[in-house]
Amino acid sequence: VSAFDEKGLKMFENELLKGLIPHVQEEYRVIDDADSRALAGLSMGGIQTLYAGIPNTDHFSSLGVFSSGWIGEDNKIAEAQYSYMNENAEKINQNLEHFYISEGGKEDIAYKNGKRMISKFDKMNIDYTYNEYPGGHAWPVWRHDLYTFAPLLFKNQ
Repeated sequence: VSAFDEKGLKMFENELLKGLIPHVQEEYRVIDDADSRALAGLSMGGIQTLYAGIPNTDHFSSLGVFSSGWIGEDNKIAEAQYSYMNENAEKINQNLEHFYISEGGKEDIAYKNGKRMISKFDKMNIDYTYNEYPGGHAWPVWRHDLYTFAPLLFKNQ
């Protein structure tokens, strides 16, 4: 099973929603609602965030996608996601307080995928915040992404 195929992504989503979140709620004092939960990832974690986060906006109020985007033009998984998003744009926009997407510069290997993805979001009227920071597919870019994204999660606290 590859993390890039549908089975791998579905396994991640299942473990997140049925394993990790219930475990954290059981073991720690946390607020158990979507308004108090965010999901973010970089690179492959960004794809996992898209796959698990978009159809489950009733579980998350914020999504962060760093140096990522659906891979390629004819990606069956991405096309299914875009179809879902097109049909549910109003729900997604209503449920997500923050949909933050960031790429490194043109030297980031995910740059073209991310740009292609947000152009599709624009056509579907999906609300998002886009940020670009110079650099490749590397830690300094992701550190900046986290530095910019994290404070958004606590503005209303």
